[in-house]
Amino acid sequence: MEKEELFHCLSCGKKISTEGKNENGFCAECVLGLNFQITDLNHSECDIYLQKILDFFISDVKVAFYKDPAAKSLIEVLTSYPGIKAILLYRIAHFFWKIGMPFIPRYMSEMSRELTGIEIHPGAEIGSDFFIDHGTGCVIGETAEIGNNVTIFSGVVLGGTNIAPVKRHPTLGDNIVIGTGAKILGPVKIGDNVKIGANSVVVTDVPPNSVVVGVPGKVVSREGGKIDKIDLRHGDLPDPLTLTIKTLDNRIRELEDRILDEKEKRKDNIEIYYGEYGEGI
Repeated sequence: MEKEELFHCLSCGKKISTEGKNENGFCAECVLGLNFQITDLNHSECDIYLQKILDFFISDVKVAFYKDPAAKSLIEVLTSYPGIKAILLYRIAHFFWKIGMPFIPRYMSEMSRELTGIEIHPGAEIGSDFFIDHGTGCVIGETAEIGNNVTIFSGVVLGGTNIAPVKRHPTLGDNIVIGTGAKILGPVKIGDNVKIGANSVVVTDVPPNSVVVGVPGKVVSREGGKIDKIDLRHGDLPDPLTLTIKTLDNRIRELEDRILDEKEKRKDNIEIYYGEYGEGI
């Protein structure tokens, strides 16, 4: 019989088996008892991250005034914006997660969810200038990575597609806008300067400087134009279905012009209406 491999608990030093060790390296007794030793912590790294929390606090609050015209005062933003509350609580929970504190970061994220309706796993990595507009129903998974200047709206999910303890959530670049109800699933990569339309479902990588719409999400060319740094017009999106129908209608007209005489041609045409935010039929 093969000898069972043993490990030492990172907190109390007790020998534990592979089955008795949780993913952070603590034994069940320490996790249940909330025992946590800080003697092995790198205090200089802790100081650096605590400074980052202060820096993120400034950028996270400041960006609300840039991205939401309804923001009128600092007190209003801090007390009435669920997205701001959620991200500030996440920053603190993430610090405890980074130093390996058991239970506390998950409990903080649960309190944040109950308070704001927004669920951010403390293990997620989120950059600066992050803004959640309204935010009810937003979910950000454990291994999600989010760059700088990213804006998401209510109902957005950055979810996983398997239960293995590996990278299973999306990686987002910089300068991204994700519309209401959009779902990005799996360890896909979203490039810089991307706009994802409302209710889109993205399950494949998205190249930089592009627009995604539909279920499943399809990349629609934007002629290489980058999205502005502050761009909340997640309804200003092309409609690939309408564009396809328009193309087919034009080709049918060309065929009728070649084959039919004036008496045989149909007089009822598909009308394409052009508006400020796209096209329609």
